[in-house]
Amino acid sequence: IVTGAGGKAFSAGADLKKTVPRRPGGAGVEIARVFQPRGASSLDDGIHVWKPIIAAVDGYCLGAGLTLLSVTDFRIASEKSVFGLPEVRRGIFPTLGATQRLYRQLPHAIAMEVILYGDNLDARQAVQYGLVNRVVPSAEVMPMAREAAARFTSGAPLTQRAIKESVVRGHGLPLEDAIRLESMLAFATRQTADFAEGPKAFAEKREPRYQGR
Repeated sequence: IVTGAGGKAFSAGADLKKTVPRRPGGAGVEIARVFQPRGASSLDDGIHVWKPIIAAVDGYCLGAGLTLLSVTDFRIASEKSVFGLPEVRRGIFPTLGATQRLYRQLPHAIAMEVILYGDNLDARQAVQYGLVNRVVPSAEVMPMAREAAARFTSGAPLTQRAIKESVVRGHGLPLEDAIRLESMLAFATRQTADFAEGPKAFAEKREPRYQGR
């Protein structure tokens, strides 16, 4: 479960005071970074976390906070939560995959409004456009997140991870290649002890006891 501190913010993004250029027009050093490999600090690394990730949002979810939200799988927000990419209003290009992931997770017109205007979405809009799964009162955010976590942990972990990998990796592939990937991952899960445990538990009329092997 990924969450913020208290009931004020999930993450309000970077401290803009620290992004002020050291010299006017001082982009000379920074432009070289365009040609460097992504570092370990990039949120792109999060795409390789195949465990289900739950976000519990209670308050502001802005800038890099919204980008962090975009790499999670199940999202619960409080009624007072606010979502946005305000960077453009300060002349800053939102990075870490912000322009790419948000565009893939919101309708085109809404995504462009958020990215290019820097406008915020309230919790009602966020659930309406599918950015979050549930909107609840603040006091219910963490209990619902824990309930979601309990549901995930009751399943077969290797199968869950393989399914997530199939969805995420397959998204950027041609359909034929994505289906091939799906078949390969499904075959791998059929070699696990958990694959045998599911049908066995069903036949014995009991809850399965998955062990992640």
